[in-house]
Amino acid sequence: MSIVQTVIRQGVIEGLPMAGYTLFKGIPYAKPPVGQLRFKAPQLPESWEGVRKAHAFAAKSAQHGHQPGSFFEKEFYSNPDFLPPMSEDSLYLNIWTPAADVNAKLPVAFWIHGGAFLGGYGSELEFDGEAWCRRNVILVTINYRVNAFGFLAHPWLSAENEQGISGNYGILDQIAALQWVHRNIAAFGGDPERITILGQSAGSMSVQTLVSTDLTGNLIKGAILQSAGGYDSGLNRDRTLAEAEKIGEKFVEICGAASLTELRAMPTEKLLDAVQSIVAEAFQGPGGVTALPFTPIIDNHLLKTGYNAIVEQGWHKDIAYMIGSTRHDISVDPDKLAAGDPGRLYRGCINWSLKNEALGRKPAYVYYFTRQLPGDNQGAFHSSELWYMFGTLDRSWRPWEPCDHRLSDRMLDYWSNFVKTGDPNGDRLPAWPPCRATEPHVQILDC
Repeated sequence: MSIVQTVIRQGVIEGLPMAGYTLFKGIPYAKPPVGQLRFKAPQLPESWEGVRKAHAFAAKSAQHGHQPGSFFEKEFYSNPDFLPPMSEDSLYLNIWTPAADVNAKLPVAFWIHGGAFLGGYGSELEFDGEAWCRRNVILVTINYRVNAFGFLAHPWLSAENEQGISGNYGILDQIAALQWVHRNIAAFGGDPERITILGQSAGSMSVQTLVSTDLTGNLIKGAILQSAGGYDSGLNRDRTLAEAEKIGEKFVEICGAASLTELRAMPTEKLLDAVQSIVAEAFQGPGGVTALPFTPIIDNHLLKTGYNAIVEQGWHKDIAYMIGSTRHDISVDPDKLAAGDPGRLYRGCINWSLKNEALGRKPAYVYYFTRQLPGDNQGAFHSSELWYMFGTLDRSWRPWEPCDHRLSDRMLDYWSNFVKTGDPNGDRLPAWPPCRATEPHVQILDC
């Protein structure tokens, strides 16, 4: 019988019994970052008396939604059943567990959503853990602070911090959620020593950040990076604290705040208006849509130096890695692609594996998702693999073909095998060799 109630450090919590698994929605992993906690590192959550019902997904973090009628709005954000309200009180996570008892010690997949560090949430339409549970893997998805709420740096904020730093709250949220899972996942039948982190786009950049910082210790068993990150991929931002503070000063000027007290007292919507102004200006610059204004910061606390330098020094975690991109991914030039150049992100994934091998570590498993999704001419666009690796094709408007369901099953097997063992290979699956200097294999994922 599925777990319905279980005891965690904060108290007793009740989930929703489903067919073959239990779903716990909206579990708080930190105090609400509101009032005086706005623009501060996450704090430990409060305990409760009695039974807390984890029956509803939490609000998404403060953010602007996608433009109605835009491509991604139609693809992922047009179903009202999966559009939660917005609130700064958003630091919650969700758990799908197939465990029939708390002693199961199942492997855990810890998912970090994308969204350019500007938006996104852990209960989006395309995310679900049912297919993972069928493969005896626990799935955890999280919310974390985004845009200015998650990454604002400013001299005011640095001055009040004992380390003289500011920003990176969104990544610190992710670390707090990871620590929470390590402390509590045994109560859901999970093994705290078998946590694999995975993410896509900004979620993948987050994954690379988490494996590049000392703050995560030995909490991470393996990592999957999807469509961002890698070595010399062209997407990671080596933003210093000084550079981030300049963005923050411009942000505060737009807000019109005369003090930190005023800034913390401003309505959420006013701050979001300022975010929109900063983003619009950044995207009009030479970097275009890849010129993200709110990203992780090199602050000598979370990050000691830039992403490529960390890899070159071997300061990132020596764990199992899987990494890949899609054929029509972000920053891919269509003309160069037609001429046979898959782009810098594609090469950055291979480079990541070869750098690991050169350091005397295990090479990574590298993939290239090339399926041209049916229904339009967008091809294997950025984020297109998400429907497949979560097994949620039936939630999409697209006219899927039988081969799409087979591809989804194959990818779910690869992904779940990797979470279980650090190796995607398994019975009845096409062999997937690691990417080595002598054989730089890239696994093609297509019908």
